[in-house]
Amino acid sequence: MRHQASALVLLLGLVACGGGGSGAATPPTAGSGGSSSTGSNTTPTAPTILPAVDTRSIAANGVALPLPEGWQHGAFMQIFVRSYQDSDGDGIGDLKGLISRLGYLKDLGVRGLWLMPVNPSQDRDHGYAVTDYRNVESQYGSLADLDALVSAAAANGMGVILDYVINHSAADHPAFTNARAAKDNLFRSWYLWQDSAPANWSVFGQNPWRQDPTGWYYAPFWSQMPDWNLRLPAVEAFHLDNLRFWLNRGVAGFRFDAVGLLIENGPSAFNNQPESRAFMQRVQGVLQAYPRRYMVCEAPDDSQNYAVACGSAFAFDLNGRILGAVRGNAADIAAVSRYFNTAAPGTATFLANHDLFAGDRVWNQLNGDTAAMKLAAATYLLMPGTPFIYYGEEIGMAAASGINDDGRLRTPMNWAPGGPGAGFTTSVPYRSLSSNVSTNNVQAQLAQTDSLLAFYKAMLNLRNTRLSIARGSYDRPFVQGSVMGYTRTLGQERTLVLINYGTQATRLTLTDLPSAAVLTTLWPQGTPATSANSGQAEVEVPARSLRVMDVK
Repeated sequence: MRHQASALVLLLGLVACGGGGSGAATPPTAGSGGSSSTGSNTTPTAPTILPAVDTRSIAANGVALPLPEGWQHGAFMQIFVRSYQDSDGDGIGDLKGLISRLGYLKDLGVRGLWLMPVNPSQDRDHGYAVTDYRNVESQYGSLADLDALVSAAAANGMGVILDYVINHSAADHPAFTNARAAKDNLFRSWYLWQDSAPANWSVFGQNPWRQDPTGWYYAPFWSQMPDWNLRLPAVEAFHLDNLRFWLNRGVAGFRFDAVGLLIENGPSAFNNQPESRAFMQRVQGVLQAYPRRYMVCEAPDDSQNYAVACGSAFAFDLNGRILGAVRGNAADIAAVSRYFNTAAPGTATFLANHDLFAGDRVWNQLNGDTAAMKLAAATYLLMPGTPFIYYGEEIGMAAASGINDDGRLRTPMNWAPGGPGAGFTTSVPYRSLSSNVSTNNVQAQLAQTDSLLAFYKAMLNLRNTRLSIARGSYDRPFVQGSVMGYTRTLGQERTLVLINYGTQATRLTLTDLPSAAVLTTLWPQGTPATSANSGQAEVEVPARSLRVMDVK
């Protein structure tokens, strides 16, 4: 997404993302509908057996996680389980495969994992058409496997958050199967229905109301993903119970999909309504009953308001600016510099993700320029907010060739250069590989001291060892030519960050320093310290490079 994108473009882009105890079923709770009687001279048809809907209430256990205080201020890795690591040779990634890669993620310095949907789904791919909110996709494993992942991740200092699709379900979800069976079904009101097609509606450039034998239902993303009626207290209770189901198992929180579209007030008021923000504030209240949990929301064209309502939201108005800055665009450098002067504390930063509307793979957007990718990484990993790395970004993984939809961004992870599965699988992967798998893979970059992977590791080490970077204030930002600078402060610890996006070295005169301050270089290692004279110091920043210094 470019920073100039309009709200309409952001809404259209959301189409791409599908919104974005035990597993035992409850006794049948389906309502009436599905049977018929034609009169005394005919044989009645057998009643239709409708599926049960698991509406069990779940009480909070409030158990604290075995994670350090403030863990959520570290970097997260966004992972598409289907594409990360296959453990059983079927060509599809799974939870056991992800568990086998936790050592890599720990060594990289990741503190949290965001798993794209792992629930059973109708689409059997991206996962945003959920058919069961309290279970795990069988291709990925079992509830026990997810429990094992949560436990193993915590043992390695990482929390696991799940993608939760709160706006809509799959058409195959038992509640919707009931709802569409008859107008008097108990679950009819759980979705949005009209007897005839409402007029003047256009969402994502099309009529969001879909015709069915018993009426018209609201499903703006896809006919197979009907929206929940989130005004109904029973539906809200159902979702909050689902959240407690996972939180009680030790899940560290959630990423919520498409929260700007939860509640509609008519054909011209379906996006970012006050009721949607109020709904997410109530959701946030559920997580607040559990110590050390974290949630983040996707609201592309209203990120700052939802950062308050949700506690955290993705900064879709920043990622394009960062990539513009690393290209040397002066307006983008200035915008990045001032962003955190006003941004909400709960801002979540990123460069790209699983949706094309947010931009192609970083490698593709920056034409494989490793120096530019390092500058982009340094920019968002050292600034305030919670950074989210999209899997493979840390090795400069490219999109797939020959795929024009979101699948091009969701290819199997480049673990190795050789073989048909590139270390992802021992068989044929379910989807074609990244176009640069032979050069940009983990195996190759682990052997290179100056690789992009090594740089990500260094930046994450700074974030993990410097509390001022992870949690500190954002002070005295400035731009001089193509150099952006700022100070991160927490208590007595001060970290000065200087990034030169230009193609020429720049010599800076730093002012407002302590009278006899010593600036010890943290990055790049081996660079001599600099001393201030009467509160001033001269520092040179080479072209397209970064300097990070401790100020005492």
